[in-house]
Amino acid sequence: MSVTELLRGERTGGEGLPVAEVEALVSASLHLTEAERKSGVGRRRRWRLAFVLCALTGLAQTAALLTVGGFGWSELRDSVLLVEGMCLLFAVWLCFLAKERLPAYYDENRITAYSDGIFRMNLPGVRFNNSNWPHILSAMRGWLLGVMVLFPALWWGVRYLWPRPSATLEPVLTLAAVLGMLAAATAAGKRYE
Repeated sequence: MSVTELLRGERTGGEGLPVAEVEALVSASLHLTEAERKSGVGRRRRWRLAFVLCALTGLAQTAALLTVGGFGWSELRDSVLLVEGMCLLFAVWLCFLAKERLPAYYDENRITAYSDGIFRMNLPGVRFNNSNWPHILSAMRGWLLGVMVLFPALWWGVRYLWPRPSATLEPVLTLAAVLGMLAAATAAGKRYE
């Protein structure tokens, strides 16, 4: 099979193609790759902007809890500061450093773990590949950015509306905020696997 047959997606029956047609096929495949690259750059830019806006909003809410809300560092340490810190850390990696495409061997093999530098992720039952990876990234990014914005306000609401039961609700709320990212990533990974 020739390269031209691969690009066309059909057998040519051994006959040669005109040079102009071969050049058009190669050019079209290169333009598709360039369009995919530009789409990925635009998507990454939007996620970076969303990160900056969400991080500023979350940090402003946390600062408001410390100043206007009258809460101390010790009250926020095990809940709001923990969640906001983890969200910032993981969202920086996901929005600025994570690769948008996986190496080809992920498509060829059944791999359920991903490793990139110090970042390691294992989602049992989810096979990573290039068809579900963009959706996994979007789910994790969306979850983290949403939690970054919503968690301080939700924590304040629980503390303000239910002062007594908040001692039992806070750990549950914190755990749900932290582990929810894995649930979102697993759901997206299984759906697009």
